[in-house]
Amino acid sequence: PNQALFQPVISFLLKCCFDIKMGMRTCSFLPCHMTCPSTDNFTVEDAVEAIGFGKFQWKLSIVTGLCWMADAMEMMILSILAPQLHCEWRLSSFQLALITSVVFIGMGLSSSLMGNVCDKYGRKIGMTICMVWTMYYGFLSAFAPVYGWILVLRGLVGFGIGGAPQSVTLYSEFLPMKMRGTCIMLIEIFWAVGAVFEVLLAIWIMPTLGWRWLLGLSVTPTVVFVCLCSWLPESARFDVLVGNREKALATLKRIAADNGKSMPKGTLVAERGRVRDLFTPQYRRTTLLLWFIWFANAFAYYGIVLLTTELFQAGDLCGVTQGAKIEPSCSLECKYLTLADFKDLLWTTLAEFPGLFITLLVVDRIGRRRSLALCFIMFSLCILPLFACIGRIALTIFIFAARAFITGGYQVAFVYTPEVFPTESRALGMGTSSGMARVGALLTPFVAQVLLRTSVYLTLSVYCGCCLLAAGASMLLPVETLGKGLQESSQMTGDMTRTCQSNGTACTLHTSYGSSNQED
Repeated sequence: PNQALFQPVISFLLKCCFDIKMGMRTCSFLPCHMTCPSTDNFTVEDAVEAIGFGKFQWKLSIVTGLCWMADAMEMMILSILAPQLHCEWRLSSFQLALITSVVFIGMGLSSSLMGNVCDKYGRKIGMTICMVWTMYYGFLSAFAPVYGWILVLRGLVGFGIGGAPQSVTLYSEFLPMKMRGTCIMLIEIFWAVGAVFEVLLAIWIMPTLGWRWLLGLSVTPTVVFVCLCSWLPESARFDVLVGNREKALATLKRIAADNGKSMPKGTLVAERGRVRDLFTPQYRRTTLLLWFIWFANAFAYYGIVLLTTELFQAGDLCGVTQGAKIEPSCSLECKYLTLADFKDLLWTTLAEFPGLFITLLVVDRIGRRRSLALCFIMFSLCILPLFACIGRIALTIFIFAARAFITGGYQVAFVYTPEVFPTESRALGMGTSSGMARVGALLTPFVAQVLLRTSVYLTLSVYCGCCLLAAGASMLLPVETLGKGLQESSQMTGDMTRTCQSNGTACTLHTSYGSSNQED
């Protein structure tokens, strides 16, 4: 009888002063610090940490990795396709650069758009749209009858592949904190595998069947992804953010069952907020610096990819550098890629693997910012010997090393970006950063394929200078994300589950969405 009388007083005091520890509220105002039963609270981050890394994440690695294979193959094909079309269709260097640039124009247009789609409608929907689009127009590219059609269709392929970075957004949101950096770096192995597979496919296909078959077969990873996408889950963080509590809990239970782990007991809570402006005071500096870092990464990475075939085709680099330019006797003069060119291209493409492993060793030891700066500086140092008169073997070695380091830097950016932005703007942050990368990739053909024919020294200086500036920008990033969990929100609002300390420390607001121990 007395319980009903004092219930309002007890409820008021519980709202004002309690600690949530180990699932019990310590009621300090009650005699002998009695404990009163309460429902535990846990966030998606808590659930992901409890479930850990297991069978589910391995399968997710393969499915999302297919997006990276598709992206890498569509990018690698640009350096293989250009010499072939130059000879077959008698294209100028400007027209060849335009084929490359139109792909990146499409990617730049779609990157931010797909980021908004993934933040509004879900990561899975955005990724599926992108891969289906890429598969369709990539296959149609094989039937392009004239130069105009290849421009249009490759631009549409670029528009689709612009959403590929969202696979990292989805993947990162299912990873426990201690494994996140390592796992995101390891999934980038699929990029390296895709690049190497494209070169091997070209060695097999180009001498006999030609470039059209190469374009058609290069959509293989997207076909496999589309067949497997029905298995792909939606991000539990996204579902909680938009209020789909049952779907988020079902996803977490599914992961726990796959990994053979138990779900945390109690009620799923989330910090809610819908501020998606990347230029709020706490993100303005980070956003601008990241945009330049992504720009420089893509500018240098695709630059070294395109420079590889250009310098290999130039023959003796001593004659090239002494004259400080590459000047064919006729603007329509062409050279098909030989088997030796393909082999050297394969060796430089294999640089993706040591680049990833070297970065993997340092990214969780010296931090994300220093790893970025280190990769940019080492890339510049590897470019410097190209100013001198060096032979074919030395050229291959230094391009190999330069590509290894810029690959590592690119992947560190993919680790850092989803960690620094909150859930409600994570896909938008990835999308806009990827969009800036596409701007760099859009400009680099006019340096690596056009400016190179005027001055080798000036071309190399542009790449060195850009990467040194990016190294400085990396060290100016205001936040080091090593060892920190993913942010759920940039604001904390919600309906009244409030955690406070009686000693006056700050309060945390949570919003309750449902219990993991409810019956299905």
